[in-house]
Amino acid sequence: MGDVYDGVFRTILNDCRQLVIPVINEIFHEDYTGNEKVEFSPNEHFLDQQDVADVKRITDTNFKILGKVVKKYHLECESGYPDGKLTIRLFEYDAQIALDEGKITKETLTVTFPNTAVLHLRVRKKTPDKMHYVIVTPGGTVRYDVPVMKVQTYSLDDIFNKHLLMLLPFYIFSYENSFPEYNSNVQKLAELEAEYKEILERLSALENQGKIGTFDRRTIIELSRDVIKETAQRYENVQKGVGGIMGGALIETEARKLKDEGRQEGRREGRQEGRQEGMVYAYYEMNMNTNEIASKVNLTETEVLEIIKKMGKF
Repeated sequence: MGDVYDGVFRTILNDCRQLVIPVINEIFHEDYTGNEKVEFSPNEHFLDQQDVADVKRITDTNFKILGKVVKKYHLECESGYPDGKLTIRLFEYDAQIALDEGKITKETLTVTFPNTAVLHLRVRKKTPDKMHYVIVTPGGTVRYDVPVMKVQTYSLDDIFNKHLLMLLPFYIFSYENSFPEYNSNVQKLAELEAEYKEILERLSALENQGKIGTFDRRTIIELSRDVIKETAQRYENVQKGVGGIMGGALIETEARKLKDEGRQEGRREGRQEGRQEGMVYAYYEMNMNTNEIASKVNLTETEVLEIIKKMGKF
């Protein structure tokens, strides 16, 4: 399950990388403008271990922000609860990241550790506000903190006011413990659906204001839907209700995109065909069967199957 959330986290960071800057400002109290260049480093590292083969470890992400000074950052997304092992894993990653770019000058090794933080998707009482490294060396002891961002503690207003849009795909975790109630209570589910409709409206407003692009908006919606699907997989009504809202928004976004492309090309047939293909794709991602899709897009089931094949799904 954690692999799904890690994948969502890496996707939004790599595809919408400027969205990480407000998160860095929030965690580390930086004052980046948001226009700085974000430069990613490889996230695969091989840890040297005596008498055994090197072990490959994959960090969630490590990158540099090229501001007035260049700073390295390492962010990890954690969907589990604290178990004492995360700190060890983080330090292993940090040490390897530092060694990867270490410099030797006249037998002097200089390594720079990244600024490291953890995004906790689930929170319990024992979830710390920060973690600590204490490194005891012959030359002295070094101690520093690893801050923890608790995603569930941020309200919708917090996320939009601080432009922490990177957290939106994980917003559903704030309601995870109440899924049984939402699944059985129509009124409560309607309230949750209304909140997600508000998310869509606020994203559209940001797009209209030029503060985010169409691609960023679509990516946030698509990844939000993926997290809802994974998190609420045992709660059918939550999946259909909230997940359906996000899926519907994807259909509208895809249709609008294809419509605009069709207008630029000036071909009515191409526009209609493209819109239908976009809708087939979106409905297929919502796990509808081919017969249901055919009835919704006014195509035969054979035509739907051909489109799905063209998408590489079969």
